[in-house]
Amino acid sequence: MGMNVGSSSGSDEPEVMMDVNTTPLIDVMLVLIVMLIITIPIQLHSVNLDMPPPSNQQPLKEPVVHEVYIDFDGTVSWDGVALPDMAAVTTKLTEVVGEADQPEVHIKPNKLVDYGYVAAVMASAQRLGVKKMGMVGNEQYVK
Repeated sequence: MGMNVGSSSGSDEPEVMMDVNTTPLIDVMLVLIVMLIITIPIQLHSVNLDMPPPSNQQPLKEPVVHEVYIDFDGTVSWDGVALPDMAAVTTKLTEVVGEADQPEVHIKPNKLVDYGYVAAVMASAQRLGVKKMGMVGNEQYVK
């Protein structure tokens, strides 16, 4: 911001200013950016979980646990017994859902297995309504 006090040509006529005043343009742009930020809805990246209510009582009996091991080639083993295909996995998961006191299902994938096999087992368990499911052996992925 400067002020033109006198002309260098010696005449009394003021020189024509050729610069564009960009201050109002910047002000308008800042207001538009603030309005845009305010109007954008907040995206919540969350996963809804059914958590049990808090309780200080110890369980009366140890829970039944089923180990589901997924080998590097996608072979699924249920409590140490290899299952032939995903239909057999679905049958086992249906049996788990049908029990009155639903047992826990611990999924333990091999470090080299393709994630698609793990996702298929987890999706099948979720679709059938398995409530007590957990991932075991995640320490193998820590470097």
